[in-house]
Amino acid sequence: MHPEQCVCHLIPRELAGTTRLALVAHRRELKKTTNTGVLAVRCLGARAAVFQWGDEGTVIAPDALVPAGHQAFVLSPYASGPLDEAALAALRDDGRPIVVVVPDGTWRQANKMVKRIPALDALPRYGLPPGPPTRYQLRSEPREDGLATFEAIARVFGLIDGPDVQATLERVFDGMVTGTLRTRGRAV
Repeated sequence: MHPEQCVCHLIPRELAGTTRLALVAHRRELKKTTNTGVLAVRCLGARAAVFQWGDEGTVIAPDALVPAGHQAFVLSPYASGPLDEAALAALRDDGRPIVVVVPDGTWRQANKMVKRIPALDALPRYGLPPGPPTRYQLRSEPREDGLATFEAIARVFGLIDGPDVQATLERVFDGMVTGTLRTRGRAV
């Protein structure tokens, strides 16, 4: 971001909860200035990690993605069902800390990553329950229910760790979108 639109002051020093994030980002997505997944990682600090995918020979080890003693699922728009109350109850009843694995790329790239990375393909997949439309105005969204990666992360962390966590993350996201639109000369 341009220095005058920096959102660093909005990034939380601490967030409630214990949920971790494993962002599996396509190499092309990491180069985009409009990437939101990496900003979510910054907000979550030590509870988040980025894994790059897309270079020939890249291997993501399951134990790097999901540390020992943790349980995990892939947040995927292609899941067979949403992360509803029954799914949340099962995760909580398990007792182990949760790792949310989020593929970051175009719809096509994300779908391919889940299928081609054995560590992801072996995990259960959940989608988000229906919610408000995206507030992301920096890229066009081909799907009515599509969200920016950051928005999806904020919503899933809100479901698991509580609405205050979601609200804190969404303030950072809104600040980033607003600042970027200003640099593009668009009124907010």
